[in-house]
Amino acid sequence: MTGYLFVLIVGVFAGTVGGVIGTGSSIILLPVLVFTFGPLQAVPIMAVASMMVNFSRAVAWWREIDWRALAAYSLPAIPAAALGARTLISLPPALIDTLLGLFFLAMIPGRRFLEKRGWRATWWQLASAGALIGFLTGIVLSTGPLSVPVFAAAGLFKGALLATEAAASLLIYVTKVTTFQALGALAAETFIKGLIIGSSLMAGTFVGKYLVMRMSANTFAKLLDLMLLCSGLALLWAAYRA
Repeated sequence: MTGYLFVLIVGVFAGTVGGVIGTGSSIILLPVLVFTFGPLQAVPIMAVASMMVNFSRAVAWWREIDWRALAAYSLPAIPAAALGARTLISLPPALIDTLLGLFFLAMIPGRRFLEKRGWRATWWQLASAGALIGFLTGIVLSTGPLSVPVFAAAGLFKGALLATEAAASLLIYVTKVTTFQALGALAAETFIKGLIIGSSLMAGTFVGKYLVMRMSANTFAKLLDLMLLCSGLALLWAAYRA
């Protein structure tokens, strides 16, 4: 019970952060799930929870969704996510931790590189980014630090960015959860854990809605980099201990 209570408290905090900046829920919560349940359960649990939190975020900003950008990004991302999830199932737990940790750390310079280039995405580039990020999401779970700048590069801002990124992520995570289920990697107990933890993320999302856009761009960037750094190092430590 103590472990569950701690995970739920972190879940509310992670959902609030994700509701404010559009990403970060998985980055914050995944290392906690890895330590509590192990990497083989943590990834499917987080996939179910991510499905729920992105649903709540999309509902909170429903009227702001850019449907054309959503379609361009999601149509190639959905099959790519299924392929990534199938790839993930065949990997050993220690390698999963290592890949997750390295990916989060790599996002720190990667995100800054995209920002400095001032990249503006066309519809074809948005679709290509969707395919790549969808596949990576299938493997490493959290790619919000990549998808948020991609939608920003497509000209989306504030509520439109949060809503469209959440709706796209929802479709990708539904695909991933369905793939886990089809491959027998999502037991009923694991699914229930994901629902419980996802509820805490959903609560945090609606708290975050009241704080959104009050944070400066500089504070946002520093917070995101800090989350990536801490989570990446935590996952690498988990892989080292395995």
